[in-house]
Amino acid sequence: MRSGAERRGSSAAAPPGSPPTGRARPAGPDAPPAPPPPAAGQPRARDTGDARAQPRPLFPWSKWKKRMGSSMSAATARRPVFDDKEDVNLDHFQILRAIGKGSFGKVCIVQKRDTEKMYAMKYVSKRQCIERGEVRNVFRELEILQEIEHVFLVNLWYSFQDEEDMFMVVDLLPGGDLRYHLQQNVQFSEDTVRLYVCETALALDYLRSQHIIHRDVKPDNILLDERGHAHLTDFNIATIIKDGERATALAGTKPYMAPEIFQSFVNGGTGYSFEVDWWSVGVMAYELLRGWRPYDIHSGNTAESLVQLFSTVSVQYVPTWSKEMVALLRKLLTVNPKHRVSSLQDMQAAPALADVLWTELSEKKVEPGFVPNKGRLHCDPTFELEEMILESRPLHKKKKRLAKNRSRDSSRDSSQSENDYLQDCLDAIQQDFVIFNREKLKRSQDPTSEPLPAPEPGEGAEALADGEGARSALRVCGAICPSAGSG
Repeated sequence: MRSGAERRGSSAAAPPGSPPTGRARPAGPDAPPAPPPPAAGQPRARDTGDARAQPRPLFPWSKWKKRMGSSMSAATARRPVFDDKEDVNLDHFQILRAIGKGSFGKVCIVQKRDTEKMYAMKYVSKRQCIERGEVRNVFRELEILQEIEHVFLVNLWYSFQDEEDMFMVVDLLPGGDLRYHLQQNVQFSEDTVRLYVCETALALDYLRSQHIIHRDVKPDNILLDERGHAHLTDFNIATIIKDGERATALAGTKPYMAPEIFQSFVNGGTGYSFEVDWWSVGVMAYELLRGWRPYDIHSGNTAESLVQLFSTVSVQYVPTWSKEMVALLRKLLTVNPKHRVSSLQDMQAAPALADVLWTELSEKKVEPGFVPNKGRLHCDPTFELEEMILESRPLHKKKKRLAKNRSRDSSRDSSQSENDYLQDCLDAIQQDFVIFNREKLKRSQDPTSEPLPAPEPGEGAEALADGEGARSALRVCGAICPSAGSG
């Protein structure tokens, strides 16, 4: 999970219409773009996973899964059974390996001990959230994720906390994010990009029905499953707007932010709405096809300079792209949001998508053109080394560390606290955090399942709470730990 400040930071992108230099692509949404396609007659990386474009596997993903599966199957008879009244916690999961990190959050693969299902688990440091003013954003993300579920989203299954961290257990998407594949110099075909655009369009259409603007659609936030289908993730700067409302905050990753966001910030006015996400889809689609983005935008660009840029610079399209694809990109990258393609209905009417079987696509019956290599884990392998060697507070040693801290804290006079403000914030988070268990929620909604015991006050009521609990937590925690909100 990345902070709002991190996702706004970027380095120089290649100028429109000119190829970048060099092949190395450092991590991050604003890394230098990929090189242009090779000249005719030269070998080319294809989106079918050409071995010539893929580096040697850094992690034996398939062997690891097979080994883990066999070892877990042998232990099936003795796998634990947890009390259904008990809130889910870290002890319910086996930590397998680290796969990613942000400025104050990390992601690892876990397996739930009783069901043996595998998930990705994000965990964020409470202390660092407070210090960076990100508590409100984390609570808002949890509020949103607990209320939504869609086939093309990365869905939340559990949320819980301990003294140090807040945890979110979500779908495991082992195919990696599109940024990673761009960095591996994969060149995506029009058909593959068209599929990603359609699957993201279905996700955005669902979010609109829930009054949610994502505000951070980009290759980093599109994860692929094992079959190659796209899933939208990271709701850290998403916002909820009701009918007639408009958002006004300067939020997002600059190279993917729509012109009206900067115009609203510079000139005031009525703000912006759902159309901003569709502009981001256009920027992402262009980048996947060409290897760099349509506008030369840096983190250091002022909002005023970007307003000027959008009014004077024209996007350059590749002559070899199909007319239908160029027409779709033009409609997505229309500066005036009133004339932009900005709904599922608009997308379905586009000539480039005329032959899309939307019902089959929504059921994942359309086969992707690019399937991630199942023989490797699509992430930076150094995350695991850093967690095991460099991390001063590794997750696998948390239980012993917390027990030691509790023993030390019980012997210390609470009035001698070095930072009463920080402790007040930690106490507020501990009190207002909403525990969530989608597995339990689904069982309670299934008429064929056994009825759940009546929840104890303050336990199951939290697990099955609707958005009101999270909204209350936002108000209380915001009063103690102020954070830059995003409207």
